Amino acid sequence: MTRVKASDIVIHIIGWLIFLSLPLLFITGQPEDKSILTVLSSLYFWLFFLFYISVFYINTYLLIPRLYLKKRHLAYTSVVLLLLAAVWLLKPFDHLVARNFLPRQTEQPERRPPPPGEMRPPPEGGPFMGNDRPPPANNWPGRQGQPRMDRRVDVVSIFLFFMVMALSMAVQVTHRWRVTEQRAARAEADKAHAELSFLKAQINPHFLFNTLNNIYSLAITHNEHTAASIMKLSNIMRYVSDDVLQNFVPLQHEMDCVRDYIDLQRLRLGKKTRVDLGMSGNPDHLQIAPLLLMTFVENAFKYGTSNHDDSLISIRMQAEEKTIRFSCTNRIFASRRLNERTGIGIANTRQRLDHLYPGKYDLSIANGDGFFNVQLVLQV
Repeated sequence: MTRVKASDIVIHIIGWLIFLSLPLLFITGQPEDKSILTVLSSLYFWLFFLFYISVFYINTYLLIPRLYLKKRHLAYTSVVLLLLAAVWLLKPFDHLVARNFLPRQTEQPERRPPPPGEMRPPPEGGPFMGNDRPPPANNWPGRQGQPRMDRRVDVVSIFLFFMVMALSMAVQVTHRWRVTEQRAARAEADKAHAELSFLKAQINPHFLFNTLNNIYSLAITHNEHTAASIMKLSNIMRYVSDDVLQNFVPLQHEMDCVRDYIDLQRLRLGKKTRVDLGMSGNPDHLQIAPLLLMTFVENAFKYGTSNHDDSLISIRMQAEEKTIRFSCTNRIFASRRLNERTGIGIANTRQRLDHLYPGKYDLSIANGDGFFNVQLVLQV
């Protein structure tokens, strides 16, 4: 639910007070000037005000979000035309002025019938005589003292209608633009925080020293994997320092980083830990936010390994036409329970998903029976 700011409420109140004063300014210039209290106590004045305030908020919070922004332009145009027709027929401003603030016509003096036998000349264009002469139009029942507005176009009401509709559209567009800007700013901040967290958690002296020591051991024994291990470490450092600056990177780059990281972790793992990595599908045409999956992979190796008990880390990544499926399962050992820092890392990753993939992801995290399981489905 969108949070309403106090400043927005104040702006709306000031705007409607200005709109409320427009009829008062018009009325004070009429021949029969009335006091402000008399105007404010008029029922037609408040009906006029409530009509336009209803049009404004119906268009702002109902028609624009549910019709216009969802590309249902025909339905939106139809409803707007119906509202315009209602303004054309109801004539709210004309009724406001005519009912309360225009001088009423004075009653005509009572006309007595002529004495019997007295003849009067017929009116022009008519054969009526005596009592057969039709009464004036102003004396017809139900029309005495009422202004004639049936055929008049209420230009002021139509102008106010379009002004209110334009203002409501401007308010909604400004609100959407502000939300988009805030979302982009939060996404940038979350990405920077994720970069910093990854660098602190992975590319720190402890990780580098352990990896370099393992590579040194490979070099001393003239292991054939020495050069490949150095290249994997170089690839990870290049990825987190260069590619991570982009909003989105090819999925293949993220998969390569995960694979290199796992291979380097295998250098220090004993025979008690087994890693089951599976990657399938064609990732060439897909992109993903950088380092989005590394939080889960890092947690798996941090809390799912042991030098004394058997453990299994299972990681699956599948690339489909417009979908990325990722899963990671590891055992949780009593001596390595998930701490607060891990919870913050996962919470940050969830926030990044909210900002970068709104309504396009499904993240399921289960922590029970001694296992930690992550299931992520991304629509890209």
